[in-house]
Amino acid sequence: MTDTTTNSKSREPGLFETPFSIGATILSAVSAIIAVLFFWTGFQGSTLPVVGIELSLLTGTVGSLFALLVAVVALVAAFYMELGFDY
Repeated sequence: MTDTTTNSKSREPGLFETPFSIGATILSAVSAIIAVLFFWTGFQGSTLPVVGIELSLLTGTVGSLFALLVAVVALVAAFYMELGFDY
């Protein structure tokens, strides 16, 4: 009787499978935190802590949506990026 299972790595995508996907997941998390910071700062009508730019509700929302776009794209890339030549 032969064993059909091997000990090779699975080719299933995942968030913590490769160094690229780990980095993209971290980028996604940091970008999501920045998005919340932008929205909250715009909602309060105060200035960004490091840059010093005063945000209104509109500019805070625009910055938040841009940061959320980066977070979603990085998360999708982390999950669905196929393994390259180094596999």
